[in-house]
Amino acid sequence: MKPFHAIHNPDTPISHLPFSPAVQVGQFVFVSGQASVDETGKIVPDTFAGEMRRSLENIRKVLAAAGLTMNDVVQTRNYVGDQADLPEFNQIYAEYFEQPYPARTTLMGCLGTLLKYEVDVVAVAPRLA
Repeated sequence: MKPFHAIHNPDTPISHLPFSPAVQVGQFVFVSGQASVDETGKIVPDTFAGEMRRSLENIRKVLAAAGLTMNDVVQTRNYVGDQADLPEFNQIYAEYFEQPYPARTTLMGCLGTLLKYEVDVVAVAPRLA
């Protein structure tokens, strides 16, 4: 038996690749990288802002499947295709996360040409009473 269980439901985007949208180990929920994809897993090209918002909304859906919200996120790893998008990245990021902000890593220039943004997160489920 694996030490974790997969998290998914009909509201989470489908992936045709071999990974779970998220897995939970104890109180920790590890959400796989989410990009600008629709509910069928098809990439939706858009502006940087459009792709980032769609990716973060996908994160929100996966967290909801685990009974969590963006406020439960303790770490984000962000992948930004073009350094020129950093000011817009920081603005949108602040729309989705509140102070105190999660720990954050941002990598640039690592996405190739299909995506402008991708993100994965770690969240903590509240302790059971």
